[in-house]
Amino acid sequence: MNIQGTVQRNVQSNGHEHEFEAAYGLPEPLPKGENILWQGAPEFANVATRIFHLKKVAVYFVVLMGVRGSYLYSAGAPDLTVLAGVLLVAGLGLTAMVALGVLAWLTARTTAYTLTDQRMVMRIGIVLTLTFNLPLKKIESAGLMLTGKGFGDIPLALGGGDRIGYFNLWPHARPWRLAKPEPMLRCIADAQNFANLLQTSWAHATGKTSTVMHASNDAGFVNAQTSTMNQKTV
Repeated sequence: MNIQGTVQRNVQSNGHEHEFEAAYGLPEPLPKGENILWQGAPEFANVATRIFHLKKVAVYFVVLMGVRGSYLYSAGAPDLTVLAGVLLVAGLGLTAMVALGVLAWLTARTTAYTLTDQRMVMRIGIVLTLTFNLPLKKIESAGLMLTGKGFGDIPLALGGGDRIGYFNLWPHARPWRLAKPEPMLRCIADAQNFANLLQTSWAHATGKTSTVMHASNDAGFVNAQTSTMNQKTV
């Protein structure tokens, strides 16, 4: 099966700010005969709400403002004191949200995912840039978790004794898999189509038969033995 052709790209216009990269998202030129099939990056708004929980933080501080204002009012504090107390909480909340928003923007901007016909490459890191090369033959299983509007996460389970530290990966790691961390592509657009491409590429690279992805109510995986990928919508 020929899986080469037009490279699919789903990346923001981040520019080529990593001057030591041979190409966008790649620390060195690909070997002769290896081709890029897809490149993508996390989407900022999804990173802000799903990884850094910006909406939940906003709700938390709104509730805290109400509680603070009610407490001061019931205690008989002057109106200006009540207002000052509420504004103090609002200021703290705004500071926290701005900080989380900046972290989300930097996470989206500095991340690049690249799928070739031989490997998955993850370039991550805000201060210290790390690049992980994950050969498709080393990927034992992969999952698809759809999060709405076509976005989703793709966790990758590595076979054998291969292991990457959880905190080296975070936030590009499957939550709570601490014993054997799983790299995870976060908040990518058109996740269903990318999962299908990954499935086809994995089957082509490993020479194993892969079935069509189908819906499931349980967390889904592509298993190297059964070659079946399921999906979960969350």
